[in-house]
Amino acid sequence: MSVDDAGTPRTARTDAAAVPGVPNGSSSLPWALLGVLVVLALAAVTRVLDKNVPDWFEGTALAELAGAIEYPVYAIALGLLGNAVLTATGLRDRLAEGFRTEFFIKTGLVLLGASINLKVIVTAAGPAIIQALVLITSVFLFTWWLGGKFGLDARLRALLSSAVSICGVSAAIAAAGAVQAKREQLAYSASLVIAFALPSIFILPWLATALGLSPEVAGAWIGGNIDTTAAVTAAGAIVGEDALAVATIVKVTQNALMGVVAVALTAYFAFRVERRADASRPGLGDLWTRFPKFVLGFIAASVITTWWLTTVSSDVGKATVGVANDLRNWFLILAFVSIGLEFRVASLKEAGWRPVGVFAIATVVNLALALILAALLFSGFTVD
Repeated sequence: MSVDDAGTPRTARTDAAAVPGVPNGSSSLPWALLGVLVVLALAAVTRVLDKNVPDWFEGTALAELAGAIEYPVYAIALGLLGNAVLTATGLRDRLAEGFRTEFFIKTGLVLLGASINLKVIVTAAGPAIIQALVLITSVFLFTWWLGGKFGLDARLRALLSSAVSICGVSAAIAAAGAVQAKREQLAYSASLVIAFALPSIFILPWLATALGLSPEVAGAWIGGNIDTTAAVTAAGAIVGEDALAVATIVKVTQNALMGVVAVALTAYFAFRVERRADASRPGLGDLWTRFPKFVLGFIAASVITTWWLTTVSSDVGKATVGVANDLRNWFLILAFVSIGLEFRVASLKEAGWRPVGVFAIATVVNLALALILAALLFSGFTVD
């Protein structure tokens, strides 16, 4: 299987020449541009819903739910709706070249690096580093082993293991580039992440209160479990400001380790899973070809931000990082809309119930282990 310059498998892309009724060559450009416009329009609607739904439902019985739903839910839902309409009208395959999921989400993840201040992690959250290392290693290896027992494809195992142990959809995207996963496997993994993250926004704060956890321990537990940064923020805010601060630091620490996991997966799949027929060992060129290059941008953005924040005032730093975060959200919205537009029901039927079982069991193990680590590492910890 060949790959492009970004480490994305070519077989995961839509081949216009292979789709009946889709023009070849330069004549497909207008259709691709129209597809991009569809994505932009749905993203704009997503943004409107994200900003206004809480206000629309304020004072009603659904106010809490409306306030907790984050933009990935709206984006994927609108993408699925658009998918159904375009499929029914016969336009979906013609417009598919404009659904640039990889470009949108990789750009968003590079911008995510701009929100990760490595200095804050090192100086203010030593326990978070220990928790992240132990939790990611343990949960990843357990999920990988369990996926093997359930007979899952190695690439899907890698995506699910990365998603449940690190940072959800972002980690799944990084893993997909490293192991050359199919687009359907990525869409399936992203759907599982969101399906499990949404109820966690309410369940984990309730459990933290029922168990009598301190805000710091509750925040560390939330940050180590919920698989999307947006959902972590929502759940942490429900518990309180101290819990939110710790949850954010823990999740940011896990996000920062995403690049390390991507490198490890790249090497493992190149040397062990997909050994070439001539049994020769892959060289550095092979590793570079399949390595997800955007991870380097992610790391560079984090390093540059960490240095730059030491040279400007706090107000200027927060304002600039806020602009970067807003751009990141826009690109991630575009990516989630594209995932919905590209999603095929056939991929769910093909995967069956086993990936759901693996993800659910791994989530329970993650809950238990993260609670133990949070209690050990963050008891007595205070937010300055």
